[in-house]
Amino acid sequence: MVCRKCGRTLTADEIGLYKKMVHRGATSFLCISCLSAHFGCSEELLRQKIVQFKRMGCMLFPPENREE
Repeated sequence: MVCRKCGRTLTADEIGLYKKMVHRGATSFLCISCLSAHFGCSEELLRQKIVQFKRMGCMLFPPENREE
């Protein structure tokens, strides 16, 4: 999968974040850089949200990437 705006290859975490924050049924996604611009926040804040969602056990993030 690639970012629909800039074409960069997406990580599983970026896809999970997009689904969590924008639309669970999405089939096209934004990378963390484009998503931060969309929301008007920092990339660091979005990275912190990924960690938070993983710690909460959100199933939108692959288990092999979850921090224990």
